[in-house]
Amino acid sequence: PPSKVQQHSEPPRRRSRLTAVQVRELIDHSPLLYQFETGLLSNEEFYREVCSTSGYSGTLDEFCHTFADIFSEIKPMTALHARLRAHQIPTYIFSNTNDIAVTHIRKKFPFFAHFDGYVFSYQHGAMKPEEKIYAVVERLVGHIGEEIVYLDDKVENIEAALARGWQALLHQTPETTIPILRELGLPVGSAPLK
Repeated sequence: PPSKVQQHSEPPRRRSRLTAVQVRELIDHSPLLYQFETGLLSNEEFYREVCSTSGYSGTLDEFCHTFADIFSEIKPMTALHARLRAHQIPTYIFSNTNDIAVTHIRKKFPFFAHFDGYVFSYQHGAMKPEEKIYAVVERLVGHIGEEIVYLDDKVENIEAALARGWQALLHQTPETTIPILRELGLPVGSAPLK
């Protein structure tokens, strides 16, 4: 999405028998994250599973803050989004995510409220690059094929979008993405975004 937030990592307070890196690896390399981000686990169930497997001893609120506080704003992309909105071009968020992250992002980043719609994996029981969730996007936006311009930072998600005929761009940096959007005729301005 134009305003995708960038991940960073800060060491949380020690609340587990595992290090923060080990907890992240546990979550990323077990079925837990997939189950959570496809809506099979509630926030509380996910928290209990992480506690059980990692020995985490913090409260649910502490866990939610630590788990979700991994994002920072990419200002050139939020500026790009504002320009698109100023030209009345509909914009949407399409993300593999979960309720804890979305709740945190909505509180911390005001720009997140300025999209025309949202497709979150945990609300639809499927994750990118599963075909089912791309169909959800098409129904929401009311367009198909090349009428959709899509940015993502994962090759497999781009490949799934290209298979549906979308104009899909692998986003790596604002400096590489914005000129391509300009070439596509989108009103992103002629000056570099800062």
